[in-house]
Amino acid sequence: MTRHEGSMIRRRVLARQLKLLREQSGLTLEQAAPKLDFSVSKLSRIENAQVVIDVHWVKSMLDVYDAGGARWNELLDLAREAQQPGWWRAYGLGNNSYIAFETEASRVQVFTLGYVPGLLQTAGYARALMRAVPVRRTDEQLDNEVAARMYRQQRLSSAENPLELVAVVDEPVLHRPVGGPDGLREQLDHLAMLAELDSVTLHVLPAAVGAHAALASGFSILSFGELEEPDMAYIEHTVGALMLDKAEEVVRAKLAFEHVLSDSLDPAESLALIRRSAGG
Repeated sequence: MTRHEGSMIRRRVLARQLKLLREQSGLTLEQAAPKLDFSVSKLSRIENAQVVIDVHWVKSMLDVYDAGGARWNELLDLAREAQQPGWWRAYGLGNNSYIAFETEASRVQVFTLGYVPGLLQTAGYARALMRAVPVRRTDEQLDNEVAARMYRQQRLSSAENPLELVAVVDEPVLHRPVGGPDGLREQLDHLAMLAELDSVTLHVLPAAVGAHAALASGFSILSFGELEEPDMAYIEHTVGALMLDKAEEVVRAKLAFEHVLSDSLDPAESLALIRRSAGG
């Protein structure tokens, strides 16, 4: 297994807990590293989740930090989970992709300007979007990316591993014929169907609002529930994407989302508008 495999979020959770145990034991990085036969830089990388943490390393750290009992099995299980390759690897996608973080999230808040959010797209709509981007993909790669996007959507109706989605869609998206008129109509019908799921709260931001708090770009905010990992923000743009985890950046994203949400139609009004657009 390479250093880039495994669950990034669970690796971060484990790293944070191991750092806390070291601090509770009264050891500094410089004091703990030689006791573990690690360099200071290696221990620092472990505590910053920059490497996959070996189960044997965790055992050594628990011994040195005198942390046993229930924590022993809990942290060893977490270390094993952090090493497991994600489902997206089967689709040829990397572990540092947005999907790796979304998979661990319990709640996603998303605002999109130019297109329907990925979690709400039909396969035809997703394929048309991907074909429009000037990125070289083989037919197999395109099929895999579309299939992965459809797989992600299963969590919206999952009882075992549910995902709560709060989405705000800019109104012009409802009229942009991605995939042609028939493709758009299919997409709008799909939106209306998903909007009725208990896990989905869908809003439309009316075009009449004009200037608003997120006019520059769409973005997502990810929350991780019981994992107690701090919220993260994600921004996708024309030439790449950014994953933001600094507290002040995430607070700004949350504030922008609250403003956009306050400018949007409520779910019932939004659903009615979507249905009218599909009919038109």
